[in-house]
Amino acid sequence: MNIPNVNHFIHAYKVAPWRIQRQWIGSTLLAVVVLAMVATLYLDVTAKAAIAGREIQDLNAGILASQQVSADLQTELATLTSVSVMEQRALELGFRPMVPEEAQYLIVPGYAAPKPEILAAVPLPQMSASTFPPEYSESLLDWIDEKIAISARGIR
Repeated sequence: MNIPNVNHFIHAYKVAPWRIQRQWIGSTLLAVVVLAMVATLYLDVTAKAAIAGREIQDLNAGILASQQVSADLQTELATLTSVSVMEQRALELGFRPMVPEEAQYLIVPGYAAPKPEILAAVPLPQMSASTFPPEYSESLLDWIDEKIAISARGIR
């Protein structure tokens, strides 16, 4: 029963050789389609990576440009607030240097000038010899003597 089926297939291929050619062509086309899909996927991933890299470069260029603009503005601010420029602007606005005799002081009752925190005395903790552990007040010779005494006791 199995042999007639095999003979039938062999006879079918001998009668129609174009079937074998069609299978080879189909297999080749399938391999070409698979390779094309893999190549397309590879190109897609590569293109996305290149686009992301370019965006990173653009963002870094933007950061550098912003830092440059910030540095320029800081320089301009430093120039505008320099002593010589501020003095010139004050003179142009009608101000003049103050004479000490023209100074007027206003006394406000109950106002106490704040003391700067940085100059305030920090209370130091009171340390006495009794608060230190004995390890900190022991000399090296005392320590060696104690270790020798302990080892001598341990040998006996």
